[in-house]
Amino acid sequence: MSDTSIWYVGIKGQQQGPLGTQQVIDLIRSGQVDQTAYVYGQGLPAWTPITQVSTFAQVWSAPPPPPPPPPGPAPTMVDVIDHEVFGEEMQYIEITLDPGEAAIAEAGAFMYMEPGIEMQTVFGDGKPMEQGFLAKLAQAGKRVLTGESLFMTVYGNKDQQRRKVAFAAPYPGKIIAMDLRALGGTLLCEKDAFLCAARGISVGIAFQKKLGTGLFGGEGFILQKLEGQGMAFVHAGGTIMARELAAGETLRIDTGCIVAFEPRVQYDVQWVGGLKSALFGGEGLFFATLTGPGKIWLQSLPFARLARRMVAAGVMGGQGEGSILGGMGTGD
Repeated sequence: MSDTSIWYVGIKGQQQGPLGTQQVIDLIRSGQVDQTAYVYGQGLPAWTPITQVSTFAQVWSAPPPPPPPPPGPAPTMVDVIDHEVFGEEMQYIEITLDPGEAAIAEAGAFMYMEPGIEMQTVFGDGKPMEQGFLAKLAQAGKRVLTGESLFMTVYGNKDQQRRKVAFAAPYPGKIIAMDLRALGGTLLCEKDAFLCAARGISVGIAFQKKLGTGLFGGEGFILQKLEGQGMAFVHAGGTIMARELAAGETLRIDTGCIVAFEPRVQYDVQWVGGLKSALFGGEGLFFATLTGPGKIWLQSLPFARLARRMVAAGVMGGQGEGSILGGMGTGD
């Protein structure tokens, strides 16, 4: 039953009323009625300090209501998944899905799955959208700019019990678990770093704003942008260094060694300095700079560097490793 009590409020000699109970509470919460006010009504014999009426006194002791949600669409729900990484240098990740949960992964990352897991190929990242087909196609098309497939695979648990699905790293290195909830909901990665994630994580793109960064930053104008409030997993080569940069702290980095960083980190490129160093130093003409505050992840062995060494050693062409005779030194 609703409260039909009638009240009169005395504020600095001025009387307001008749008012309902909720109206008085709203005046208290808005600051128009403070603890010096008096009230009369609901069987009170006379004007009474408002702090002596329990209905209103508890308003000051209760915590304030939460702020209204921000404008715009409600955030997409992200599945809460369990995971475990196996291996040392050639790792794979096993994800355990409750009934109804799902994970998304890049094409070619799948390793194995238990009965009850169903695969579905979708445009983009599989994130539920209210837009029509053309909007979904446009979103998926952005992934092509990062060199990824137009499609992604969703692995859903259609069984009545927990089931597992696993994804493998594409080359030697480490799989890094990123809790986007602890990172402000957004992470920027090199364009081929994403491996898999919980359903609900958005896998998009981020354009670099500075011309120098886009032309000479090693990753072009485009980075992958992971958004959501759940777990995502990226892969990088060699050994991984995670570091928290203080405000104003800067690191100079080989452009290919950057794996991921928070959006608040400033990313730019600089000339190495000195023509001799630029031409004969063997490290390229530019290096990247990351300036804090924010967290960064670096890799010791970018895949492009590994590929260049393999080509230089003749591995890709079938030459004998370490032999000055090339193919003649293999005995073939």
